[in-house]
Amino acid sequence: MLVLKFGGTSVGNTQAFAQVAQIVKRAREKDPKVVVVTSAMSGVTNTLIHAAQAAAAGHEQPYREARSDLLLKHQLVAGQLIEDGVERAAYGRLIDERLRAFERLCQSIYVLGELTARGLDVVSGLGERMSAPLLAAVLRGQGIPAEWVDAGEIIVTDDTFGGAVPLLEPTCARTQARLRPLLEEGKVPVVTGYVGATVKGVPTTLGRGGSDYSAAILGACLNADEVQIWTDVNGIMTADPRIVPDAAVLEELTYIEAAELAYFGAKVLHPKTILPAIEASIPIRVANTFDPDGPSTLIVREASNGGSVKAITAIKHLTLINVEGRGMIGVPGIAARTFKAVAGVGANVLMISQSSSEQSICFAVPEADTPAVVAALEQELAQELSRHFIDRVRAMHDIVIIAVVGAGMRGTPGIAGRVFSALGEAGINVIAMAQGSSEVNISLVVSENDAEAAVRRIHDAFFGPPPD
Repeated sequence: MLVLKFGGTSVGNTQAFAQVAQIVKRAREKDPKVVVVTSAMSGVTNTLIHAAQAAAAGHEQPYREARSDLLLKHQLVAGQLIEDGVERAAYGRLIDERLRAFERLCQSIYVLGELTARGLDVVSGLGERMSAPLLAAVLRGQGIPAEWVDAGEIIVTDDTFGGAVPLLEPTCARTQARLRPLLEEGKVPVVTGYVGATVKGVPTTLGRGGSDYSAAILGACLNADEVQIWTDVNGIMTADPRIVPDAAVLEELTYIEAAELAYFGAKVLHPKTILPAIEASIPIRVANTFDPDGPSTLIVREASNGGSVKAITAIKHLTLINVEGRGMIGVPGIAARTFKAVAGVGANVLMISQSSSEQSICFAVPEADTPAVVAALEQELAQELSRHFIDRVRAMHDIVIIAVVGAGMRGTPGIAGRVFSALGEAGINVIAMAQGSSEVNISLVVSENDAEAAVRRIHDAFFGPPPD
């Protein structure tokens, strides 16, 4: 069994829908049991969210325009790819119903002047609930028996709106009950990505990019042979090709390598996608919808190929927070209180580094969280600051984390030396660094002005031509 997930650009227009139909047809020639998971059409989720936010701010025009634009966007595909008049009319009624519901929701938001996380989940999930029935109809028009399924029927989540956590036991039970009969009948279930529902049926979403996660969950529940993530790039590359023009597609990665790359800024996969695949040992393939015969990346438990470093990636728009002072030496609880304060404002810590002398702790957070983090730390550590046990809480702006990732780094001497030699030869200053005990990732902090040069230099050190 194969689970195929198609991202927003893969269902972005008429030509893309037609290409997806051909990919599904080819997949069924290899394996008759195929499940499709689809995102909203490209740009639709952003349009829905913007319209709802504008309504909360007291503006009616954006959601009225959004309804017209979205109707045209979907009807254009339906008009060109659904030849059967009855089928086309049925989809027309469905999308009209969806968009009327959207307009009613936005009217309520406008009247109340408030957009709750629960309300935003209802609005933002409408894109998938318009694209899935459209794709199912397009597939039927190509002779592929297909039936669309709302993931709200099968993916059961908690009530953390905006980033709900799937409850796997009820999800798998519902998935088996709903999708297995369709597969046994020879049909292709076309499931909405990104969305789910609580046990009580309240709509939720899995967070932006969550359609990947949806596919992995369904793959695990159905014990699929492979989950395929179809996007607009040829797999995962050794670096961002916009920074490193000679970056190459990686044929194979391990789960842990892919998870590290997803966490540290590689945008091809949603960071949570790997988790269900690890539990079920299901391979994940990342491939290009618009180049289906081109190279792709297979993500597996144990890679068969070698290589110490697999890829270099970067996270931009960060701030390095430094808590420093000689009075911290030997004082228990400073680190615990520091990160308790950070957690209290809901900030995400991406990297931590502490000097062996215990005179400083530094960690990276998103720029947007910086004012709240600094204020929380100054409040929590006010007594230590007043007594000069801690000298200051310092924020260094415009920094970038560069992550050097590869499971083959484990136990391989000289990797860090090559990284720092490459940066030293280019005169690039490393502000901070961290390496986990797993040795799969070396994280470096550099100035944003040096970031692209640093990525290129490290890439050349491991993937460039050998020195003369």
